[in-house]
Amino acid sequence: MQLSPRSSLATAAETVLSSRSQPLPAEEQLALLLHLPDHHHPAEHSHHHSPSVDRLSLHEAYRSCEQITRQHSKSFFFSTQFLPHEKRCAVRALYAFCRMSDDTVDLPTGNPTHTLAMWVRQVRSSHPRSDNAVLLAWHDTRTRFQLEPALVDELLAGIAMDLSLHRYETFADLWLYCYRVASVVGLLSMGILGADEGADAYAIKLGVALQLTNILRDVGEDAERGRVYLPMDELQQFGLTCDDILNRVYDDRLRALLDFQIARAHRLYDESLAGIALLAPDSRMGVAAAAIIYRGILDRIVENDYDVYTKRAHLTTTEKLCLLPSIWRTVRRIERAARRAGTREE
Repeated sequence: MQLSPRSSLATAAETVLSSRSQPLPAEEQLALLLHLPDHHHPAEHSHHHSPSVDRLSLHEAYRSCEQITRQHSKSFFFSTQFLPHEKRCAVRALYAFCRMSDDTVDLPTGNPTHTLAMWVRQVRSSHPRSDNAVLLAWHDTRTRFQLEPALVDELLAGIAMDLSLHRYETFADLWLYCYRVASVVGLLSMGILGADEGADAYAIKLGVALQLTNILRDVGEDAERGRVYLPMDELQQFGLTCDDILNRVYDDRLRALLDFQIARAHRLYDESLAGIALLAPDSRMGVAAAAIIYRGILDRIVENDYDVYTKRAHLTTTEKLCLLPSIWRTVRRIERAARRAGTREE
């Protein structure tokens, strides 16, 4: 059977997406996705025109994003409580958008490549589906705060990397992934929260620190999906291989490797925290809480004797509440240091 030019192009696009060993630039990654045919019924793309489909209000949409945030990230939900109402709703819409985008690849109902391709089309539509709470709230948020489309593309391209890149040769390779799926979220968040010039570099480092924390916490969970995010050259440095991680090897080599990675994450947190002073004053406590509470996961991994296979590192609500005085003092200290630095420059 002879394939049409369109189907040939789609087949080639899917082959490239599933077989890449190196990441593509964001625009190329998404262009390949958009070349894939849409296998879903046309009616699914016209919900905003159909009177038979339940139309959600914006209030309902944002409430749904709040519930998604509460369910999937108790730490993020807790931290965003310190933001003013409008910013809190918007960053939770951003979280829900990131969560649903992740799920297209991590929890697909069919072919993950085609599921992500359909999602990218919906995200880019100027008319979000009226029955999809996350798309409605996200469309309102990115329009109201005039968030950069290029950053959204970088985020989606990072998620697309999980379609084919299940190994990373070096930390420099992993850095791009962390930048796309986490640092970009920080840059988008700053568009919502407000920040002074120069904040980007700090947001990028904090994003990498947060994603590295995720990676260390989820070593076992990712291994079940056949993924090993720990850089292969660093595995080798500690006498380990990707197969060891997939086979859940748990010994002093793993402890030493994780200790090395935890120290790296702590350095990134240390280098990023000064940027809190560049955020709008009403956003500083929320971001500091998110960073410091999430950083606590690293200490919990150590307390769990580096067992990242059977023990999920997390902080309880009581432990988070106990951290609040320390977080408040940290914000005040950073603000004082920034004022002193500003006075010296004058």
